[in-house]
Order: sequence, then C-alpha cells, then structure tokens
Amino acid sequence: MPLAALVENTIFCMHGGLSPDLYSPFDINKYERPMDIPNKGVLCDLLWSDPDPDIVGFGDNDRGVSFTFGANEVSKFLRRNNLSLIVRAHQVVEDGYQFFCKRKMVTLFSAPNYCGEFDNAAALLTVSKDLVCSFHIFKPPKTNVTVKKR
Repeated sequence: MPLAALVENTIFCMHGGLSPDLYSPFDINKYERPMDIPNKGVLCDLLWSDPDPDIVGFGDNDRGVSFTFGANEVSKFLRRNNLSLIVRAHQVVEDGYQFFCKRKMVTLFSAPNYCGEFDNAAALLTVSKDLVCSFHIFKPPKTNVTVKKR
C-alpha cells in the first residue's frame, strides 16, 4: 500500500499528516518497502500526525503517537515544495470533510456513521483534469430504533 501520493505535482495526499523530519514528498522514496511502520519518524507521522489549530510548529499528540502540527507548518511545507493542497484522512469529521489552514489542507473521512458511534457524513474528493477539486458527500443512513415492550 502506498505511504502517500502526489497528484500532478501539486496535491500531496497521506493518511495522517506532516512530520518535523519531512522536507519534501520525495523524501519518502528513500525508505525501502515493504516495511513495518516504526513507532516514530517520518513514516509514523505520515500515518498518525494530526493538525491542531491551536499550536504553532509541532506538538505532542493526545493519541500517544506521532505529533500534532499547526497551520504554519502546512503553509511552510506547501511553499517549500511548490504545492497547492494537502489531503489527509485519519480523523472523523462531521460533514465528511473539513478544511484547515485557510483551505490549504483538507481532512476527508470516507466512513459515514463511523463504527455506529458517530453521526458523521462521509466524503470523497474528485480532482478534475484541470485540478478542480469537488466533494461528494454521503450522509449517514437514517436509523429507526424500535423499542419492544415486555
């Protein structure tokens, strides 16, 4: 399974997020695969890091693995690599997608009604040939609860 994807050299996609040790998307190529994902480092962060609107730089992650990162890190990474957007997953978001850093990053979540515990929608992102992004939203199924009397 791929660690990340680069769409038309402008949209960087991964499951988690950024790493303090990731300078360029091409840094990933130096890792020989297949491999087990380590408990720390670039590969771990690509899978498990999370954006945090309340911090600058990188911080501790409440999940107990990887880091959180601020909007400044998103802007810095995009500028340094001449990219326009980061697309990630890894967090339940109510509407299926949620922007971060003035629409420079988007979190997509593709499982509606996640684990039967959340009332979240799901979303898919389509990128046209002209690199226009559009979202397809899937609302959570309506559930009818029937209580049987004894």
